[in-house]
Amino acid sequence: MSDTLVLRAGTLADAPAIAATIAAAFEQYRGKLVPESGAFGETADNITRQLQNGSGAIVAERNGRMLACVMTGTQDGDLYFGRLAVLPEARGLGLARRLIAAVEAEARRRGMPGVRLGVRVVLTENQRLFGALGYVETSREPHPGFTYPTSINMRKALE
Repeated sequence: MSDTLVLRAGTLADAPAIAATIAAAFEQYRGKLVPESGAFGETADNITRQLQNGSGAIVAERNGRMLACVMTGTQDGDLYFGRLAVLPEARGLGLARRLIAAVEAEARRRGMPGVRLGVRVVLTENQRLFGALGYVETSREPHPGFTYPTSINMRKALE
């Protein structure tokens, strides 16, 4: 079996592994985000429904084991990505950047003018990563029930 990292489109059969990867990657945020991340509610059934309803996924795997993933959808004519997840033991390998590059390539393939994402206000390290990749803040908004911004919307225009 090859030790090569493979990035590919996620399939319905990947739903359990995608849900497990998201859960493991987001565990570091448990109890630290207000409100709690919706990632904690992701299940294989939820992922299956999302994929059946037009959302997409890109997964990164080595030797058949999923190390990272990202979910995609459309928003305001752009490709949107969320649930960017890298297993703790696979961090520092550039997988997040590679997945984001794959999302951008998919948006270009579809002829979309940009890529969008949302990031929590408190996750400044993630904001720095996205900024370094060319994403700019477009707005801030509160989650339902909050009177102050808890999330930052970002966008990168594609050339």
